[in-house]
Amino acid sequence: MPAKKKSSRKYGPMAGKKVERAMHEEKRGTLKSGRSGNKVTSRKQAIAIGLSEARKAGATVPSKKSSPKKSGRK
Repeated sequence: MPAKKKSSRKYGPMAGKKVERAMHEEKRGTLKSGRSGNKVTSRKQAIAIGLSEARKAGATVPSKKSSPKKSGRK
């Protein structure tokens, strides 16, 4: 008998709530970016902010994709 398949759900319910809130703020024009405090106009940026807040709150969110490291001198 094959092993039980792990749940395929990657994002928890809290993550969805945080992203939804960020999207609403972006649509209203009240969502601001972190350090600069500029108004967020991009949907992708709004989603990224929502997921970041969910991570800080301890929600089930996959880790960020890290960029490939450049190798040193050969």
